[in-house]
Amino acid sequence: MRKPDHKSTKLAPWLALACLVVPMFASYFFDDMFSTLSHLFENPSLLELGWNSADYGLYTSGYSVLCVFGGLVICGMLLDKWGVRITGSIFVAMMAGGAAMVAWAITSGLPPKTSLSVAYVGCMLFGLGSEIAGVAVTRSIAKWFKDGPMAFAMGLQLAIARLGTAFALVMSPRLVAAKAPGEIYSLAETARPAFLGLGLMVAGMILWAIFVAMDAGFDRTSCHPERNEESSTKEGPFRFSDVLGLLKNKQFIMIALLCVFFYSSIISFKKFASAILIPRFGVPVEAASWMVSMLPFSTVIFAPLFGIMVDKIGKGTRWMVAGAILALIAHLLLAFAPAGVPFYGYLSMVFLGFGYSLVPAAMWPSVPKLVPAKVLGTAYALTYWVQNLGLMLFKMFAGKILAARSGIAGQAGNDMGAAGNGALDAAAGQASGAVGVEIMFVTVCVLALLLAIGLRRSSARKPELRLDAPSSM
Repeated sequence: MRKPDHKSTKLAPWLALACLVVPMFASYFFDDMFSTLSHLFENPSLLELGWNSADYGLYTSGYSVLCVFGGLVICGMLLDKWGVRITGSIFVAMMAGGAAMVAWAITSGLPPKTSLSVAYVGCMLFGLGSEIAGVAVTRSIAKWFKDGPMAFAMGLQLAIARLGTAFALVMSPRLVAAKAPGEIYSLAETARPAFLGLGLMVAGMILWAIFVAMDAGFDRTSCHPERNEESSTKEGPFRFSDVLGLLKNKQFIMIALLCVFFYSSIISFKKFASAILIPRFGVPVEAASWMVSMLPFSTVIFAPLFGIMVDKIGKGTRWMVAGAILALIAHLLLAFAPAGVPFYGYLSMVFLGFGYSLVPAAMWPSVPKLVPAKVLGTAYALTYWVQNLGLMLFKMFAGKILAARSGIAGQAGNDMGAAGNGALDAAAGQASGAVGVEIMFVTVCVLALLLAIGLRRSSARKPELRLDAPSSM
């Protein structure tokens, strides 16, 4: 067999990474397409779609349902059994199919509860497809960058994927432009972000197919026989009984729990960003969208830089603690900073953006240090499973808190409308709901910080785990 060209061999991982990031970019866009439009659901009479905040919270929670009830763990084991090419292709297609179902439900003209049910099912399929596709991407990066800058590659993938979130946060308010008071948002207008997301997914599916061809060629090369998906690793073939070993690994369990609480404090927050930022800091929709877009934009710069830092100097558990502290400070500001002062909203997003870059840059590359390669897909799937359990619950809780406060305010406004106090009561109710949701996120951040501190102490007691060691370059 002809020996591969050295330059092309060095370039191949980066070409593979370029193919892998586009499906994730599309996934992040579609998942966050309504985040800066969430305030619209507080007044369903202005939406032809007819959903309220509780309906929207239920819809977003659908992302995690199949993941939580066994699908993610089972499919993660299949990923280790069948490899990323077969399993990943199935679930990239499922991701796109679920998104198409959501877009159809929004434009179908069905009664609100019926369209919500259809969109909920679509979101469930989209969510499971996205999560398994994400596991396949992460596992592929661990494979292609096994002896190289893995943390940097993972950070770069996260950064570009989160550009999808930034794109959604900025573009959605422009695609669904603000209307004059009393005007109705049509179904077609509401669905514009969904159809843009579908277009991005088509591009992602094409590039995924290119990656599959590259990965098959990668496994055929004689210089990487130990990485061949079709052969056993030096640790032996995957067995379903290996999952029990993961459940006995205390450090892995702590990382999984850190993942659920830390990500819930950010991803669940983003889903209701405009419903929190607008009443808390008195900003218009456009300013709120730019404010929350600081989160993904900051990771575009800092996630790869922090990845390089983890690769070169290590200290991963310290960065996890630092990121958890920054997230806690951010939510304390969102909950208790003086109302009506936009500066505090921007400052909180700065802290949250740094935390959103630090923790993942150190957390995800730590997993391959703790588990055998043959169960790496299952390990990531278990982590995503716990994460999705938290996301499902906290999104539902946030939607119910906002809907309950808005409902109370709306009733007060109806009762006192003659006195001209209805609008004031509604605004007060929205602000009260925002504070209530933020108190929930503060609690979540405290739990994340305690887990990060636990990992730091565990690393100090067991240096052989190499959680704080630099990655090989």
